[in-house]
Amino acid sequence: MSVGSYYKQTSSSGLITLQANPQDVQGFEDFAKAVPKAIASAQRRAINKTLRWLRGQVAREVGRQERIAVAAVRQRLKAFPISGNGQGKLWFGINPIEASRAGRPRQSRSGVSVAGRRYQGAFFKRVYGGTPDIWIRTASKHFDANDYPDSEVSGGGGRRSGWISENDSRFPLAKAKISLEDTRSHFEAWTNRAHERLLVVMEQELNFELQKYLRRTGNG
Repeated sequence: MSVGSYYKQTSSSGLITLQANPQDVQGFEDFAKAVPKAIASAQRRAINKTLRWLRGQVAREVGRQERIAVAAVRQRLKAFPISGNGQGKLWFGINPIEASRAGRPRQSRSGVSVAGRRYQGAFFKRVYGGTPDIWIRTASKHFDANDYPDSEVSGGGGRRSGWISENDSRFPLAKAKISLEDTRSHFEAWTNRAHERLLVVMEQELNFELQKYLRRTGNG
């Protein structure tokens, strides 16, 4: 059983788990024995508040670092409130994100610009799905695979994520995406900061429960 906060990564996502160390609340042992439900309530509120704080912190940092609208980053973040095992989780999908979601795309004769990026030779159009995206023909002289991550054609001429075809595959297209791979290096720092924040908030919540207890018993 793990003790304390930690993080895990996979090829497509990262998961931060917040969990209090037993020693974090050792100063409240007598209180915990008297009112264990109050301790549980304080920890639940502290973890859930810290998850909301962490979600905002990560969204702002990634948005600033990768030049992506914060609202788009928030859609990649999902907080799971504290469960029966005393853990709350923040999931972050780190697959490449569509460039069209980074800001407001602007079409010109030479290409598409969005959030300080320039996709020469591309066009902004609804080609597949319900919303428009930034596309480029793979035969274009301006096509650069670095601007279209997660868009690889299989050897058999099939499709993979990010690729579609028009007119019976005569004009294969690639969708402009932004890699989030650089965010991997920040998970340890995010986890450490979140745990430090958790201790501060938990102390506040425990104090709140203690004051309620003292007032109720006439010792406040």
